[in-house]
Amino acid sequence: MRTLTAAIVGCGAIHTCHLEALQQIPGVVLRAIVDIDIEKGQRLAAEYGCRFYQDYQEMLLDVAIDVVHICTPHALHKPMILAALAAGKQVFCEKPVAMNSIEIEEIKAAEQQAEGQLGVCYQNRLNPTSLALKQLLDENALGRMLSIKAFLTWSRTPPYYLNSSWRGRFASEGGSLLINQAIHTLDLMQWFGDGVTRVKGVVDCARLADIIDTEDTAMATLDFNNGARGLFFASNTHTLDAPLQLDIHCELGELQLRDNTLWRVIGDKRVMIASDTTPYNHSKSYWGVGHFQAISQFYAALSHREKPNFSGIDDAAKSLQLVEAIYRSSQLRQWVMLTD
Repeated sequence: MRTLTAAIVGCGAIHTCHLEALQQIPGVVLRAIVDIDIEKGQRLAAEYGCRFYQDYQEMLLDVAIDVVHICTPHALHKPMILAALAAGKQVFCEKPVAMNSIEIEEIKAAEQQAEGQLGVCYQNRLNPTSLALKQLLDENALGRMLSIKAFLTWSRTPPYYLNSSWRGRFASEGGSLLINQAIHTLDLMQWFGDGVTRVKGVVDCARLADIIDTEDTAMATLDFNNGARGLFFASNTHTLDAPLQLDIHCELGELQLRDNTLWRVIGDKRVMIASDTTPYNHSKSYWGVGHFQAISQFYAALSHREKPNFSGIDDAAKSLQLVEAIYRSSQLRQWVMLTD
């Protein structure tokens, strides 16, 4: 098997998760990084022992680069994906893959015409707790699912937005809390519930209205394809980044995610099923622990294209459609139907 070479575009906080994953995958070498900050990029390139490009279009001319990792602000995802696919590269992109469903369709069309594949980083699906929970649901271990409740409270202070001008703006971020932080929770909910049929939601800017023009708080009621109902609340106005709390109520008991640990509760009996640990030096526990698995699966699929096993554009479309539906419902103050 030949060695694959990679480039990382965007050297913000999340790029270290990609870097550390690449360092652990056999047969993969980091060839280049790309960042608009010349001083930072050159320093990191020297540290990583790779090339530096300030212009991603110039990097795409490097025929030795096989895979492009996109870790840039949201508004840059679509044009960079389209350019990388057109250049014949394989592409792995951070969420959200696009700003809206219209962009999703453009990317789908481009991927269908391209030689390369597109993977999207929904790493929380690969947390040990998520995988165990999904398996129990698929096995119908606790009977029919009745409801899903998710409670996400993180902290994003004014400097978080003021130090990155693209954040907190619909034009450059596509939203805020929902499309950036809570999209992983919404993705897990729709994954566990076999998709969402309709949603009624409300978004608001409770504390940061003088800083951002997007939302810092949201809540929603959801109906799922498997017949269950959903309750969702998220906010960036907490004073710390608390672990996701998620409860799934089934006919025969409950599955509870607390402090990154999954518990099965039947009557008075509470049994630990799985726990998440953080294997990376730079990653934050509330990001989830699946970056290595997500990136590793994508690279494995490049060698076995007949059996792809990674989150792609169709998975990304479902989560983004749900985010958009909550925004629309909040504007209309009514239920919004979702389609497959």
